[in-house]
Amino acid sequence: MKFKLTPLEKKWILYDVGNSAFAMLTATILPIYFNYLAKKAGLSSVDYLSYWGYAVSICTLLIAIMGPILGAIADVKDLKKKLFELFLLLGVFGCAMLGFIPSWFFFLIVFVLTNTGYSASLIFYDAMLTDVTEPKRMDTVSSQGFAWGYIGSCIPFTIGLAFVLFASKSGISLQKAMTIAFVITAFWWLLTTLPLLKAYQQRYYVEKTEKMVSSSMRRLKTTIKNVCRNKKVFTFLLAYFFYIDGVFTVIDMATAYGQALGLDSSGLLLALLVTQIVAFPSVLILNELAKKISSTTIITICIIAYLGISLYAYTMKTQLDFWILAIAVGMFQGTIQALSRSYFGKIIPAEKSGEYFGLYDIFGKGASILGTIIVSLVSQLTGNLNLSVSALSILFLIGLFLFRKAVRLNQKNSECGQTTNV
Repeated sequence: MKFKLTPLEKKWILYDVGNSAFAMLTATILPIYFNYLAKKAGLSSVDYLSYWGYAVSICTLLIAIMGPILGAIADVKDLKKKLFELFLLLGVFGCAMLGFIPSWFFFLIVFVLTNTGYSASLIFYDAMLTDVTEPKRMDTVSSQGFAWGYIGSCIPFTIGLAFVLFASKSGISLQKAMTIAFVITAFWWLLTTLPLLKAYQQRYYVEKTEKMVSSSMRRLKTTIKNVCRNKKVFTFLLAYFFYIDGVFTVIDMATAYGQALGLDSSGLLLALLVTQIVAFPSVLILNELAKKISSTTIITICIIAYLGISLYAYTMKTQLDFWILAIAVGMFQGTIQALSRSYFGKIIPAEKSGEYFGLYDIFGKGASILGTIIVSLVSQLTGNLNLSVSALSILFLIGLFLFRKAVRLNQKNSECGQTTNV
């Protein structure tokens, strides 16, 4: 029987189409434009890569601190949507402003605020998954979100890329072309969010109390204790901490890495566009495969694939090498995120989805501070850019070991009749 999405599921998926446009901008054009600003200020390629890595790390550190608190507050009746709107607007407005800033230093400051708004909005968006669909549909709905997000983000990206690549021929400056690209992305992001904002209703929640913040903090404290006691959930989050750290670092640093190696900007951008195109069918195909052999097996395959990708980076020298790397990443990056998100959504209490996804974000995007720091420090200490990316392989090895342990714990609980349908 063909899987049919509900209207609300479609509107939830549409936000992935919007926010993915900014995510793609961050992974492609933003680092190149920052490189342009940095070169104008006389920064070396090593310093450029390091400062960009540190900026990404600051964003993830802020989310790691704020995420659980915001998630706990969002579980209160009628607050999830309001907080989602607040951080959405911070991200959209910041995205539009980036093209008007000529200083590399102030550009990084606005980028940190914008990226923090984007990342915080995803806490509430991910937590909405329990409100918009049912556990047995989560793998497919989550995968559809990533799949359409990848292909949909290509629309504003392609338009913005055309302005950037043909800026000199059309008689406009690079800065004006970038401004147009940023504004287009911001508008697309906001436009694709409006249907969800109009239709979303919080189904699972805790009732409001007079002391909302202190009550939310007490619930968060209880949730953390419960997570630590639940070996199945805790071990999965530890595994997720390591393997998704490496995934996000590869995504965040890919263009900056290629730029630092001196590869052609146009070729890098086109390769990353191909990544998005490859990701669309790959997510859908691997999701169908997950229905037949289990989502945990597919997640395992994705982790092993990323281990190979990080090791391959050590030999990368040419544009062709980068294209091979980009296509390989496109085959697995959406699936590992989609199935991890739905897997977690099935093993947590629905009425506490905000709290749990706040913690999930600490172990996820918040954790990528480790990967970016590894890349930045290894590149500065050794001067070897290839080695700095290959050093991420240790994160995938640890993540693989812990994830398989989490699967075994889940299977053990299943035999005792204590698990959900994962």
